[in-house]
Amino acid sequence: MCDREKLVRWAQAGRHDWSLTRRQFAAAAALGPLAACTASGADEETLAEAMVSLHTPDGMMDAFYVRPVGGEYPAVITWPDIAGLREAFKLMARRLAAQGHAVLVVNPYYRSGPAPQFADFAEFLADKGFETVTPWREQLTADAIMRDARAIVRWLDNQADVDTARGIGTNGYCMGGPFTVFTAAAVPGRVRAAASLHGGGLILPEAPHSPHRMLAETEARYLFAIAQNDDAKDPDAKVALREAAQAAGRPAEIEVYPADHGWTVPDSPAYSKEAAERAWSRMTALFDTL
Repeated sequence: MCDREKLVRWAQAGRHDWSLTRRQFAAAAALGPLAACTASGADEETLAEAMVSLHTPDGMMDAFYVRPVGGEYPAVITWPDIAGLREAFKLMARRLAAQGHAVLVVNPYYRSGPAPQFADFAEFLADKGFETVTPWREQLTADAIMRDARAIVRWLDNQADVDTARGIGTNGYCMGGPFTVFTAAAVPGRVRAAASLHGGGLILPEAPHSPHRMLAETEARYLFAIAQNDDAKDPDAKVALREAAQAAGRPAEIEVYPADHGWTVPDSPAYSKEAAERAWSRMTALFDTL
């Protein structure tokens, strides 16, 4: 889970160069998708992108949609971390799109307002983000996310650039980690790969919809990339995940990374490039199976 005290301490101690991150993001946004693709080492493909809206049973969801121009590609649904849909996730989506995917980054807080709620994680911390999003997060129950997931998959399957003959992937960060399991359970016939990056709340023994118990309701392959400080707090979680995946007959790569919660998100105070690149390579290998 997000450790708010540690994140605030890191930010106050200057562990992460927020001004540099903001300059880098601004430069990449100004240059467009090709800049993000080139910087990440991906192929230089022309990408099409837009903010889009789609109907769900609970209202109108806004999202960022990016894909290569021309052709059909397997879709990926991205669930952002606690700070929501923002430029950091658009940059990662462009990189994934340049690797041959139609990527939809959703606004998980659409019931409370349009994205972006925060420009970056620095603003989230500075503006008492944890307190702000608490009532928004309370609406994000397993049932709500599954309703959203069904609507998202319907929308994607109606897009001309989505290859409906191939499966859909999903990735989720922090609070979005368990949402990948909910998504796979909501549309098991379509969602075939799910990656949880430092996901929180994957093992909830008292909850009727604990993600680990829902693996049997899915048909997906999994990547569970666990932060070292999350593992230190709950070392039994990885064991429970392995046992649940084995019992459900679901292929799952479960690994504790030598990095702290948030290490894969480039505007996080815990960002660790080497560990982030390893997680990215494992995630893209998973999505190659779609």
